[in-house]
Amino acid sequence: MSAQKRTTKPPAKKRKPAAPKKRKSAAPKAKPKRTTKAPAKKRASAAPKAKRTTKAPARSEAPKAKRTQKTTRKKRASVAPKAKPKAKAPKSKPRVRVAAAQATKATNATKPKTTKSALHTRICDMFGIDYPIIQTGMGWVSGASLTSATSGAGGLGILAAATMTFRELQESIAKVKSRTDKPFGVNMRADQSDIMKRVELLIHEKVKVASFAQAPGERVIKTLKDAGVLTMPTIGARRHAEKVQAWGVDAVIAQGQEGGGHTGQIPTSILLPDVSAAVDIPVVGAGGFRDGRGLVAALSLGGAGIAMGTRFLLTKESQVPEHVKRIYLDTKANGTVVTKAVDGYPQRVIRTLLIDQLEKANPLTRFPRAALNALSLMRVTGTSLPELLEEGLAMKQNQELTWAQLAMAANAPMLTKASIVDGRVEAGILPTGQITGVIDEIPSVAELLRRIMTEAEATLEGLGA
Repeated sequence: MSAQKRTTKPPAKKRKPAAPKKRKSAAPKAKPKRTTKAPAKKRASAAPKAKRTTKAPARSEAPKAKRTQKTTRKKRASVAPKAKPKAKAPKSKPRVRVAAAQATKATNATKPKTTKSALHTRICDMFGIDYPIIQTGMGWVSGASLTSATSGAGGLGILAAATMTFRELQESIAKVKSRTDKPFGVNMRADQSDIMKRVELLIHEKVKVASFAQAPGERVIKTLKDAGVLTMPTIGARRHAEKVQAWGVDAVIAQGQEGGGHTGQIPTSILLPDVSAAVDIPVVGAGGFRDGRGLVAALSLGGAGIAMGTRFLLTKESQVPEHVKRIYLDTKANGTVVTKAVDGYPQRVIRTLLIDQLEKANPLTRFPRAALNALSLMRVTGTSLPELLEEGLAMKQNQELTWAQLAMAANAPMLTKASIVDGRVEAGILPTGQITGVIDEIPSVAELLRRIMTEAEATLEGLGA
């Protein structure tokens, strides 16, 4: 049994080697299969090549349509995203550029509107002017030529009537009206003996604005207001602005210490915002202004515009002699002085030898000279002695002046006339604003106003307004 088992085992052993042989042969057979599979892959790759070559011509055939539909769908799907960005890129770029261009145009279109609206203030509508710029009524300086040139260029020109006879005022108004149809104003002294006669003249001639170096009385304001003439006094303190607003004035000029002629002690940068916050009427800044940057500064301080004297004095239309204008141009910013030696009131003038002499003079010797100037002023303005006395009494009562101060009050206009009109600088005074120290040229009025507005718009743009 055991032998049989052993005999049976050898064939099993034979089977075992047969099995491994088969496995060995299967293993090598598998290897060639793998090798054959590799070429099969090649054949398969060749086959698709053939198919692709056959498909290529088939694309133009009808069956290709189906394949093309499938392939094109795939291609379209693949191409579409590629084509879309390509198509979108050119389309989107112009859109962006167009949008940017439109935005730029819109910005450019809105900027001028913004600057124009910012520079078009309350006094532009009130006075009927294009620019919020006023040329002050400077005695012996603001004649028909300068006034009409300012109004004609878009600002508000003001005639200086305080140093004119009634007849001269009539003629000057007629000259201005013959040269421009734009609104203008007339500056007067509220204490003149014929003030009501002059008021009636302004009403008859339909003058737009009546300005005053000092506050006019309530009667004068009411008469002008009832007739449609706007009133605008110059003030140097907040309480003065509040007082005249209660009387019914339409606007005020707030002149700071930098201003020329009779001036106060408060700088414009302090006075202007203080007055603007205290009253509801428009407040125009004066003292230290000459360009567009100053205009923007005045508006930022609460002002409705600027009033300039010295800057307009140094224009081509100013009737001041050329050699006198040259003295103004040559004066430094620290070449002016505020003195009471002229008429007892603080007045800013160019420092000259005469000013030094007046400041050193004894009051006893100063009074006779002032009295002589008072008589000279009486002759120049056509004022009779009774009228002069009446005017003097009014000044003494309203301004609480002594007789010595009253006599000295004639100094300012007569000494100003000697230099500004007659050209005798050594015998007269040169009222000026401190701004004369930074003015170095004499443009026409039209050129000056255009430049101021251009600079103001550029300043606003620079500030992002």
